[in-house]
Amino acid sequence: MSWPVLAGERMTLRAPAAADAAPLLGILAEPEVSRWWVGYGPDRIREEILESGNALVMDIEGQCAGAIFLYPEDDPEYLHVVIHLFLGAQWYGKRYGAEALAIVITHLASKGHHRFTLDPNVNNAPAIRSYERLGFRRIGVLREYQLRPDGTHEDGLLMDLVLSDFPDGVDWRRN
Repeated sequence: MSWPVLAGERMTLRAPAAADAAPLLGILAEPEVSRWWVGYGPDRIREEILESGNALVMDIEGQCAGAIFLYPEDDPEYLHVVIHLFLGAQWYGKRYGAEALAIVITHLASKGHHRFTLDPNVNNAPAIRSYERLGFRRIGVLREYQLRPDGTHEDGLLMDLVLSDFPDGVDWRRN
């Protein structure tokens, strides 16, 4: 899928370029990120981010800061979007992830989508708090959802946001 450039107040979401591969690899190697995003090397970055058509790079002040993945379901009966994202640790605590989510939700809402889901690791408390501050709700636990490097499985948390809860639009500054 081809995505337009999406601009927010402090960031731009854009198509990934070959020059993003090294910064993305560095971000995915950060301990704070690699704890949740396991097993990324150059080939996986190329396949899943640079070439998939499902990812946009988060560009903050001209720097590659992370990526957001969008998987829209376009069946008119079930319009919704599954979203995944990661952000470099230097941008933690500044609501950049929430801004990226608000940007894509606003864009996709204009295309008719009304429901958005995330599935963070159940132990990723900072991400879960951030998503809840934006308006995502806990739906349920996805048992033994994510295979960890030690061979064990950890649970995921299914979260969703529906536009009917936000008559004035989704605002990343909320709370």
